Amino acid sequence: MKLTKHNGRAGKHGVYNPKHNDRSFDVSHSEHIDEERADFNIYWDCYNGYRQLAEKNSDEIELASTFEEVEQLYYHNRYSDYTDGQNARNEKSRHTERNRNTGDLLKNKKTCPEESLLQIGKKEEYASAETLLIIATEFFAEYEQRFGSHVHILDWALHIDESTPHIHERHVFDCENQYGELCPQQEKALEALGFELPEPEKKLSRHNNRKMTFDAACRTMLFDICKRHGLHLEEEPEYGGRKYLEKQDFILAKQKEQRAAQSKVINSQQTEIVVQSRTIQKQDIVIREKADKLDELTLKIDDVEALIDDVSEIAYDKAVEVVTDTVRVETHKQDIKMVEQSKAWVLSPERKASKKEKEYAAARLDGVITKITKAMQTAVKALQSTLMKPEVRKANTEQIKEKARTSILNKLHKSQADIARREAERKNTLPHKKQNMEL
Repeated sequence: MKLTKHNGRAGKHGVYNPKHNDRSFDVSHSEHIDEERADFNIYWDCYNGYRQLAEKNSDEIELASTFEEVEQLYYHNRYSDYTDGQNARNEKSRHTERNRNTGDLLKNKKTCPEESLLQIGKKEEYASAETLLIIATEFFAEYEQRFGSHVHILDWALHIDESTPHIHERHVFDCENQYGELCPQQEKALEALGFELPEPEKKLSRHNNRKMTFDAACRTMLFDICKRHGLHLEEEPEYGGRKYLEKQDFILAKQKEQRAAQSKVINSQQTEIVVQSRTIQKQDIVIREKADKLDELTLKIDDVEALIDDVSEIAYDKAVEVVTDTVRVETHKQDIKMVEQSKAWVLSPERKASKKEKEYAAARLDGVITKITKAMQTAVKALQSTLMKPEVRKANTEQIKEKARTSILNKLHKSQADIARREAERKNTLPHKKQNMEL
């Protein structure tokens, strides 16, 4: 048997219409279609998955009920940014006659979906519909795995209602342009997939392009799948298909190794992050405890103000007592010491005065001591009275308050600044979030 895989975008009536593929027309007017077997056709699209004719016409379909609607929706969702961006550039360059929408892309021979016809055998001898479906399903899965980043299957239909089972499949090639917009462009998409020209030393042309290499690679994939299912087919010359697939297998193997290595690195990084996170959590607990204490202290500032008022008055009163007592004691000590020294000098044996005279002088000095003591008590009372006058007391108390307030607030602000600095240092040591962790 012969494997048939034809590709195309347009015929004599313009670009191919997917209505034929999903039977979105009255099949009773087509002689080559067996209307009774049409119910057994199988349809698939990128939005609704597998369907049959009865399901295809069901009211339960929410997104798009026909292949034509599926393709319109896909183009609108995926390429609107491109058409909008290009139209804006056209307006800027004053060429609005070039403006297009996604519907125009579907009608253009260069940007419309490409359609492939897949058939095994001819009318006289062919693979069963079941075998064709299995082979096609495997092929589409491998196709998606290898090329799905830039080639997208939109829809396909297995026709059992004609003379030979066959499949119509439609796909679109796309790639980002220089503005970062996704747009349908076959050659750039295939270049991004790593396809080379059949004759790399020659220029790109109609007979030397990457699509030839791509088609050869697809045929090679199909032949390999058919062989796995026991089908022996006539093979045709290749345009580097086998060579490309072997290269791709090598690339996929290397990518798998790289992903495994990257996984190890990521796991190591994740472990490190966990350790750092635990350390940071401990630091957070300590900092939160200190912050709570600081908050508690801050919340009591008003209470501290009131406390300063009360304490300052008490402190002043106590200070007056201490100062006056100190003045009394120290001054009394000095004066008494001087008198005692004089008394000792008078009574010393070196003095030639009579005993009576010495005793008289000593008695007089004792009287001086008594007078000094009384005078000091009077002076202390006078000092104490002066310091406790309302105006003096108020002025001095305010000075004590200001000194106490400044000292307390300075310490509080210093504590706040220290905690803020430690918090900033902690944030700077946080591990940065890893980007692009997914493979």
